[in-house]
Amino acid sequence: MENEIFDSRLDLSGLSEAVSRIRLEVGKVIVGQDQMVDLLLTALLADGHVLIEGVPGVAKTLTSKVLARILNVDFSRIQFTPDLMPSDILGTSVFNMKEGTFSYRKGPVFTNILLIDEINRSPAKTQAALFEVMEERQVTADGETLPFQEPFMVVATQNPIEQEGTYRLPEAQLDRFLFKIEVGYPDVDDEVSILKKFHTDTTGVKLDTLSKVLSGEEIVKYRQITREIHVSDEVFKYIASLVSDTRGHHDLYLGASPRASLAILAGAKAYAAISGRDFVTPEDVQFIAAPVLRHRLILTPEKEMEGDSVDKIIGRIIDKLEVPR
Repeated sequence: MENEIFDSRLDLSGLSEAVSRIRLEVGKVIVGQDQMVDLLLTALLADGHVLIEGVPGVAKTLTSKVLARILNVDFSRIQFTPDLMPSDILGTSVFNMKEGTFSYRKGPVFTNILLIDEINRSPAKTQAALFEVMEERQVTADGETLPFQEPFMVVATQNPIEQEGTYRLPEAQLDRFLFKIEVGYPDVDDEVSILKKFHTDTTGVKLDTLSKVLSGEEIVKYRQITREIHVSDEVFKYIASLVSDTRGHHDLYLGASPRASLAILAGAKAYAAISGRDFVTPEDVQFIAAPVLRHRLILTPEKEMEGDSVDKIIGRIIDKLEVPR
């Protein structure tokens, strides 16, 4: 359906050009990982946060840093550790002895793109400090509400293998991520390209040479355009049926809530926009379904023991659904 000729009701030419330039700039540093880049761009347009999971060395953090560098917005990085306190990320009140008053010193969360490395390294108290940050885009301190400047996006990483010294993210916090992106190993051809790039350029990655593509104002403007992407009644029903089929599923202990339906809708609209279309197709929904649902569904203990996966169950549900045309 993407190759069909159509008259666009929205002007997506500026966004399409920006997406092409971003992919070009990312490609100067990152080899492969095209799906991760597309999902990060989709989440940025959909005003959502992203959790990236993968073993060490698959460019999770580097890709996030590259994207933040290409966007002409503020960027902060926090390395989560077991001794990190909420005040280390949110900020704290400081007493000014000269004036005899307290003032709030803002923490690193007051930014546009917030990269949290190894989010599962900190205990529950520090993780809980992110609830208001991620959901309401603000910090409440000393009875005062301090809102963030748009755009705001959290990109968090975690390692699924190493469990020592980590703290599992609660379901309520996982639900605040629009996507969970699972990053695997590159294929042989991509790994050959990585080796050749390292062989010819041993000086390392120079992020300061990357060109800036989108400003904060442009991101906010394109987010508004994305909200106007057309969705047919058939696609609305397709999304609702997909999420509904996860509830009461015999292989799932926990199904998806209406928040998941809204996340699929927002993600599908944003993915249609970066694909240059002003309408959502069932294929957009299918592409977005796994990243939206995989961290919101819980397998039954029996299926976990059998080695089944949430992604496989999502695939089976999609295969059984009638696709609207």
